[in-house]
Amino acid sequence: MELNGRQRTHYPFSALVGQEEMQLALLLNAVNPAIGGVLIRGEKGTAKSTAARALAALLPPASQDGFQIELRSEQGVEILAGPTVANGAAPFVELPLGASDDRVVGTLDIEAALQHGRRRFEPGLLARAHGGVLYVDEVNLLPDHLVDLLLDAAASGVNTVEREGISACHPARFVLIGTMNPEEGELRPQLLDRFGLAVEVAGPTDPAVRAQVVRRRIAYEADPAAFVAQFAAEEEALAQKIVHARALLPQVALSDGLLELITHICAGSGVDGLRADITLYKTAQTLAAWEGRTQVTVDDVRRAARLVLPHRRRRQPFEEPGLDQQELEELIQQHQERSSRPRNREQESGDNADQEDE
Repeated sequence: MELNGRQRTHYPFSALVGQEEMQLALLLNAVNPAIGGVLIRGEKGTAKSTAARALAALLPPASQDGFQIELRSEQGVEILAGPTVANGAAPFVELPLGASDDRVVGTLDIEAALQHGRRRFEPGLLARAHGGVLYVDEVNLLPDHLVDLLLDAAASGVNTVEREGISACHPARFVLIGTMNPEEGELRPQLLDRFGLAVEVAGPTDPAVRAQVVRRRIAYEADPAAFVAQFAAEEEALAQKIVHARALLPQVALSDGLLELITHICAGSGVDGLRADITLYKTAQTLAAWEGRTQVTVDDVRRAARLVLPHRRRRQPFEEPGLDQQELEELIQQHQERSSRPRNREQESGDNADQEDE
């Protein structure tokens, strides 16, 4: 079976069981990579890497022409061809733990430029991930500055490398997926805040669900081709839904009232800065587009908040990340009551008179 130009041999995304929140977070980033990536936190054996690999096959095919790299120096601007992708399939690039900065962002050959006048740029993993998925397992074990580089590129969609008066710049639009086991250490709050969405995953506790997971995995290992064929229609439907949602996204409107709700929720949830507000806005819009709508609803904001806020809330030492659902509902209720409360005309007149007296 082929999907988006790639021969499918791995586990289908639609065959995953019991990880709906993780799947939704991944699909929203597939529609709108500007959300800023997904951090998946959880114990071993919860399909984190399986889901990341399966997502890449759902993405629209990469351009056969690749992309251009702009090389600038005192001698002027030179345009180089970027790396091409086999069969036009959306790439899946895995970042190894021991990767150097040059391996990630790319290398400028300064010696060749100075001695022979040849300006040369060796693309890194960010270039190879363009149009696809960049997967970072155990992201919490990477050096902080390297995580910063990844998050910068994911947020801006551009990678720039500068050395000795020479700079190389190229597009780097990809879905960033980071996974981690909290038992092996945490990310600093400054880095957590920069991941667009975060989800907590755990193994299902329902014996019937666990049995379904095992049954599907055994069937896949026994005959991968036959198993993949069973989910071909569902996979194709998801791939088309991503394409349609991407096209619809620019038309999605979010009202001023819902923007006020977003800022009310973020202010009341104990998050620092405004990144949460902006990400919640983008995620609510993307949810509406994913469901084929051009108007964002309160429920879109509610569902988006569950993905955007848990890892950004200020926590006490040893306190687990999370979002109090009752607190979220109370914040929504507060805003709705305030918005629906009619303003007394006499009060408005009195307010205006007070302002004139002042």
